[in-house]
Amino acid sequence: MNDPDCQLYLVSPPALGDGFADRLERALSAGPVAAFQLRMKEAPDDAIIVAAGQLMPICAAHDCAFILNDRADLAKQLGAEGVHLGRSDGSIKEARALLGPSAQIGATCHDSRHFAMEAGEAGADYVAFGAFYPTQTKETEYRPEPEILRWWSSLFEIPCVAIGGITADNAPPLVEAGADFLAVSSAVWNHPDGETAGVQAFSDLLGSR
Repeated sequence: MNDPDCQLYLVSPPALGDGFADRLERALSAGPVAAFQLRMKEAPDDAIIVAAGQLMPICAAHDCAFILNDRADLAKQLGAEGVHLGRSDGSIKEARALLGPSAQIGATCHDSRHFAMEAGEAGADYVAFGAFYPTQTKETEYRPEPEILRWWSSLFEIPCVAIGGITADNAPPLVEAGADFLAVSSAVWNHPDGETAGVQAFSDLLGSR
């Protein structure tokens, strides 16, 4: 996930539904996707394990990092490339000790420069700011300005991720501000022309820069 250009970071929809493996295959075939995060907040462990077993080979075939939301323990069990930790999902240092030096560990930082610096000092591989725009994917109470991306990228080498209501239309200010990754869900999975068109829209945007 280390690249100088802004890249797409795809997050699963709140409910996968039947046939999601085929949808992911179409999405990853439509353009470059650096990482896919499986986010199943309320699902039992067995369901997460089954879903990961179906989706991880698809990600591997497309050279797309498979990141598990919240659960460092399951990431270890599954052999995922990494884990994304929210503010209440355990410590970065504990996740690093469990997953090893090569794992990708991301941290939610909302609109807080302090949280981001703490995450970087603790060994996070990326920090995520947001939500930058209104989103229906999850409840949000933080609304940072793009300037936080500019501040972070001017001072630190650790990549930053922009998240929250991002579409191909409203993404340019975030890219211009220095986002290394655009974390996207609804703009792909709910695209009126399907997930293939959703990824292609971001591919067109990011590939033109």
